[in-house]
Amino acid sequence: MDYRSLLYTITPSHNDEASVKMTLTRHPEVEFVSFVGVDIWGYATDEKIPVKTFIEDYRKLMEKGVQTDGSSVMLPKIAELNNARVDIIPDRDVNWYVDYNLGNRREDGSPVGTLRIPSVLVHNETAQVGSRVILKDAIRVFKKEMRELIDNNPAICKELGIRSGEEIDDIILTSATELEFWVKTPDDVADREQLATSQSMKEQYWKRTVGPVRTALEKTLRILDYYGFEVEMGHKEVGGVKAKLVGSGAAYDHIMEQLEIDWKYAEALQAADNEAQVKNVVKDVFRYNGLDVTFQAKPIELVAGNGEHTHLGVAARLIDGRIVNLFHSRDPKQYMSSIGYGAIMGLLKNYEVVNPFISATNDALNRLQPGFEAPVCIVTSLGHDPASPSRNRTVLAGLVREIGNPLSTRFELRAPNPRSNTYLVIAASYMAMMDGIKAVVEAGKTPEELEKAISKDYGEEAFYLEKDRVYRSEKNVFTEYTPEEREKLFGRAPKTVWDVLMALDTNPGKLAVLCEGGVFTDRTIESYREAMIDMWQTELFVRIIHENMLTVRDCVKVPFEGETELDRVNWDNVQKLRNYLAKDDLKYSCLFTRIREALAAKDYPLASRLQEEMHEKVEELIFAYNEYKKNIL
Repeated sequence: MDYRSLLYTITPSHNDEASVKMTLTRHPEVEFVSFVGVDIWGYATDEKIPVKTFIEDYRKLMEKGVQTDGSSVMLPKIAELNNARVDIIPDRDVNWYVDYNLGNRREDGSPVGTLRIPSVLVHNETAQVGSRVILKDAIRVFKKEMRELIDNNPAICKELGIRSGEEIDDIILTSATELEFWVKTPDDVADREQLATSQSMKEQYWKRTVGPVRTALEKTLRILDYYGFEVEMGHKEVGGVKAKLVGSGAAYDHIMEQLEIDWKYAEALQAADNEAQVKNVVKDVFRYNGLDVTFQAKPIELVAGNGEHTHLGVAARLIDGRIVNLFHSRDPKQYMSSIGYGAIMGLLKNYEVVNPFISATNDALNRLQPGFEAPVCIVTSLGHDPASPSRNRTVLAGLVREIGNPLSTRFELRAPNPRSNTYLVIAASYMAMMDGIKAVVEAGKTPEELEKAISKDYGEEAFYLEKDRVYRSEKNVFTEYTPEEREKLFGRAPKTVWDVLMALDTNPGKLAVLCEGGVFTDRTIESYREAMIDMWQTELFVRIIHENMLTVRDCVKVPFEGETELDRVNWDNVQKLRNYLAKDDLKYSCLFTRIREALAAKDYPLASRLQEEMHEKVEELIFAYNEYKKNIL
């Protein structure tokens, strides 16, 4: 089977009725069409329309789409059961991708394909809703406001090296994501100690892939190239252990490895759609080769989690075709332009209300722990000097530059993970950035003044930024600051999902930044908040307490001869923690029970505090039990 002969992509310039019908007729391997809407939770719809039906009813389907209801998509406060009509309307402005079922072959050996068309969700025939809509609106507002700033401020044009705003054909928001994921042999249980040791010794990072992992990775990269994603590389990441040979050495078992795939940037909405299709290909190809794939942020405790660093840039395409990076400075003595400074200042200042759209899950917060190259502080790094681009991997958002390549200047947001809703991540980030850009331009600040402002000390007054915060550090924020110093200088990192979401209530001025131009509305924010609270409390009540209960039950006393006084003291420590966590009495309730009761009463602040305590006590129990077992011969 020659996979190159299959259909992979239909571009916007070829999605008119005649072209689509001709293309699908020439590619009988595409048997179905699916309109893919994305709800507020980030989940995508997937229905199967036979190609024959799609071709016959093309005009009607492209105009009216297909219908679903509120029980099929997560849109609380919007599509309720008594007001649940939702239409899924195809988007003609982005690429359409064919998704192939490698396990379902036609008579000629080709896999059966489904044309997946990114779509807009419309509630009650009037209101466009869902994640893709929010990103589309953010792009629209950002472009409009950026154009107005340039048109009304000649100093910007002078700094960028253009005569006037009339030279600009379009403002381009570019984005890219770096996808990390774990692969393993099905049903294998992770050996945390081996994984942690291998990670600390850097035994796996950028190592040569072998066996089925190598095969699946190579096939994945080849297929992604067929889609036109322009893959830059695929490689091993820091996590993993060496696979074991089975029998004569022809096969491998006990596979547990972390990988990363990077591909070329695209315009913001297309970049989010691209990422969704890349994930589909990765899952399908690796599973077809007998390997499980997980995009969890923290699938294994005490081992590196999966990040999805998100790159954010802004450029202007001029009428003559030239591209001008709005973040790049033509002055070699400067890190970036005034617009670039404004963008990073806006992102950092408003990050408390951006974060709920990035890290509002238990899984996300498990990854954001000091020491694992995952950001815990709202701080940036620019580099030690303009001639030396920053490579500080401990900050929230870093400035990425390449000397001699003006188009490379951008920001890398390091907090997102593969399960973050990329549509909302990008939308919220650009809205926050625009707030800083407007403040900088309207105040007429020079790049020299802005560098001084973003480099301010704690307690120092500075333009736009808050007095009692530090926003820039070129140090390793994990090792060169104590936890107390980090909290004082960069703000307290949220510990639970409730903490993350509460920022939407406690920062009304910053929340208004996201609502500019109707991008985020009270309705969509409430919908998102309810969706994430529902996910948090359900996972806490059902999964997390259950998993911690299994940990408690695994900490059993070991019968052996020669028990010493130290052994008895160690076991008493373990037993006290087990009882505190999981054993009810007539006079008091254990911690697990108190969490369940708080959730049942919808006392979310209490449930949040108790969850934080549970996390600390379970870690204390694991440590105490390991100490107990170490002394048993």
